[in-house]
Amino acid sequence: MQTNIPNILFCCIFILLPFVYINAQEIGNNTEINLDAKERDSIVTVGDSLPLAQTIKATDSILGDSLQVAQKGNQLITDAVKYEAKDYMRISQKENRMFLYNEAQIIYGDMQINAGLIIIDNDKNEVYAYGIPDSTGSYSQKPVFVQGNQTVEPDSIRFNFDTERALVYNSRTQQANFNVKGEVTKRENDSVYFMENVRFTTDEDLENPDYFFYARRIKFVPDKKIVAGLVNMYIADVPTPLGLPFGYFPLTEEETSGFVIPSFGDSQRGYFLQNGGYYFAISDYIDLLTLGDYYTNGSYAVRLESNYSKRYRYRGNVRIRYENQYQSERGFPDYSERTEYNIQWSHNQDAKANPNSRFNASVNLGSSTYYQNSVNQMNTGNFLTNSLSSSVSYSKTFPGEPQVNLSIAARHSQNTRTQTINMSLPTLQASMTRIYPFAPKTGSKKGIIENINFQYNIRGENQIRTTDSLFFKPEMFQDANYGAQHSIPVSTNFKLFNYLSVSANANYEENWVFRTFEQSYDEFNNEVVIDTINGFDSYRTYNFGASIGTTLYGLKNFGKDKKIQAIRHVMRPSISYNVNPAFDQYYDTYERINPANPLETNMVDYSRFNGTLYGAPGNRFSSSLGLSISNTLEAKVRSKDSTATEPEKISLLNNFSMSTAYNLAAEEGQPRLSPIALRGSIPIIRDKVDINVAGNMDIYALDNNNRRTNELNINNGGSLFRFTNANVSFGYSFSSKDFEDEGEDENEDDIDNDTYRGGGRRDDLFGKGSDLEGKFYDEEEDPFADEDRPDRNDNWYNYKIPWDLRMSYTMTYNNSARQNEITSHSIMFSGDVELSPKWMVGASSGYDLKDLGFTYTQLRFQRDLNTWRLSFNWVPFSERRSWYFFIGIKSSILSDIKYDKRNEPDRRL
Repeated sequence: MQTNIPNILFCCIFILLPFVYINAQEIGNNTEINLDAKERDSIVTVGDSLPLAQTIKATDSILGDSLQVAQKGNQLITDAVKYEAKDYMRISQKENRMFLYNEAQIIYGDMQINAGLIIIDNDKNEVYAYGIPDSTGSYSQKPVFVQGNQTVEPDSIRFNFDTERALVYNSRTQQANFNVKGEVTKRENDSVYFMENVRFTTDEDLENPDYFFYARRIKFVPDKKIVAGLVNMYIADVPTPLGLPFGYFPLTEEETSGFVIPSFGDSQRGYFLQNGGYYFAISDYIDLLTLGDYYTNGSYAVRLESNYSKRYRYRGNVRIRYENQYQSERGFPDYSERTEYNIQWSHNQDAKANPNSRFNASVNLGSSTYYQNSVNQMNTGNFLTNSLSSSVSYSKTFPGEPQVNLSIAARHSQNTRTQTINMSLPTLQASMTRIYPFAPKTGSKKGIIENINFQYNIRGENQIRTTDSLFFKPEMFQDANYGAQHSIPVSTNFKLFNYLSVSANANYEENWVFRTFEQSYDEFNNEVVIDTINGFDSYRTYNFGASIGTTLYGLKNFGKDKKIQAIRHVMRPSISYNVNPAFDQYYDTYERINPANPLETNMVDYSRFNGTLYGAPGNRFSSSLGLSISNTLEAKVRSKDSTATEPEKISLLNNFSMSTAYNLAAEEGQPRLSPIALRGSIPIIRDKVDINVAGNMDIYALDNNNRRTNELNINNGGSLFRFTNANVSFGYSFSSKDFEDEGEDENEDDIDNDTYRGGGRRDDLFGKGSDLEGKFYDEEEDPFADEDRPDRNDNWYNYKIPWDLRMSYTMTYNNSARQNEITSHSIMFSGDVELSPKWMVGASSGYDLKDLGFTYTQLRFQRDLNTWRLSFNWVPFSERRSWYFFIGIKSSILSDIKYDKRNEPDRRL
């Protein structure tokens, strides 16, 4: 028996070998098969156990999970299944399954699954996907489920071809700004998912987020919404009391209508709710935001804001804010009521929209005290300005020969200190391009005759001057001043002796008015009586002028081996002559008693056009000779770059000019020479700092009443020239990028900068303005994010610390009436320093060198908390002393989750 054992074993192997060959065979890669039901053995049944799943990943198993399966034979796979794997693909006829191992992929219609191991169950029409252990034993090649534009990255997947339902374990997906992770996900169809034990956050690190929302069960509709039951917020894995009985989170990336949650706090007007309202997503081209504030002392505010845009046509926004403020409580002696309002409108037309017409608007009007008293705005740069201005204009060009330009504009200027308002409603202007009546049909124009040209211009205006108290009331139109002005300028130019440029001009003007003012003297009341005469009237004026000038060059070479190789001096002298006749025909006289001697009477000249839109014509003949000379000084220096073949050109003196005028028609005893005006700039740092200088010098002395005389100052015991005033100023802006090889262009959009639109400065020397969310207007979506700055994550970050600085210096000297004093002398600065990749501090301040004190000061602190943003804005002193603290989620979809606290300025100051 023992001798037959090898023979029996050999016979068994020989008999079983064909069955082994039949039940295990290798299939090549990149094969396409059709797993139609009629080609499968439907008699073989397979249980729910997956033998390889336990050895590959001992965590999530689908044992015991049930999934509704369609009856066999009723539902068929209607599309071809494409599959591939790197290591092997094995078909088990016994289990009626296919196994794909290592970098496996299966594609069915718009569904694609990539995983380390994929098992296809032909009996159930299901596919199972898992990861596989790598060489270190870690779970790798986790499944990736893609259908349409949806991507899910779980630990394991179970998918049914017939019902197209799936069970997904530990899935990770991204929707809009949310990253979602669920322990178990049941896919109903391609638009509805049910998930259990879910975390969702805007943090990119889904495994260790800064914060997340936890819900036991949610309904997830991709690209639309997440609807959850009880939702609790976790911060740094610590549960917080912040919870909701249910949650609704929109996921659409398009703008949708919805409520805006208000912020709350307390102030001088009591507890408040601020910036709560509703957002209307009207269309793709326009929206509307309605916000309101309410304070427990009765104060309230309403704000409407609308943005509109159409590509290649126009874009703009409208902002309207109305506030009804109560100070203190009714019955108290310090109780007061105040109304504030502000209207802003910006409209920019795209240059491509219409080459021949253009419409623009920049409106900022309202209460003069709005920026000083508004209870809900942080624009520090606005309340430091003294004026508001607006302009709405439409221009149209009519091509042809000659070309005609037409413009209609409405303008507004408002002094917030005096509360006076000047408006032009409207201003109509039309002009015709120059016409050369004697120019040749071909060739260039030569000589005095061929260069004669003329234009025609017309300007009509309706000027209104009013105050805050009468604004938008019928009384503001009662004293409207309107009229029209026509002008025809005629000019020519020619060369004289090939070196002198000569130009001559004459101008004719006709002014139309519809209201004049007659004056008379009332002896009984000893006053001048002005009578308004309604009706059309006009007057005509004309003047003449001529100028001659040339350009002189001077060059001094020092040699190419010198550091300074050459200096060039460019001088442009010019002489001009102007004549303005006297138009006495438009003047009348009346007799009045001499105030100094009641027994005498004086004749007083006046014009009925005094007080009209364009004023009265001159009644004095003037003839003056103007002298001016400008200088530019440049140098050629050896380049610091040893490879450069040409020297560098630098500017030493830029357009330094001197000008004056000599009055040929001055009366006896009157000074004839005007003060000498000096203007120019001195470059200090190339393309960075130019010192601008300006001043006036007078050769005449002053009398005891500080009036100019015709006596020279040097003959009166003084110097040859007497400085009457002077000004020195410069601005400097530089940053750490200036010391790097690559720079970055700044591109500011004024339509979104509320500080600049409100009259503030672009250089934020008055402090940075912020919106109602505490976000600075020039701040990017993430001011700390910069793909071009890999050093932000460098351990040697302090080797390069980003910073920027803006400075402004000015000094004004006045000695027009022997004051001999510096009237203003100050320096202002604003800068930001990024101390670390997550910390940024900044300040805007100044120092008054005359009164020895700091000017308005603002300190700024910003902290990047990854998914959160923290900022602190502090005005440490002055009557605007205040601070504002803000912390909130950076993502716009959760911008309502925030905390802010502010200490407002004392309005009584």
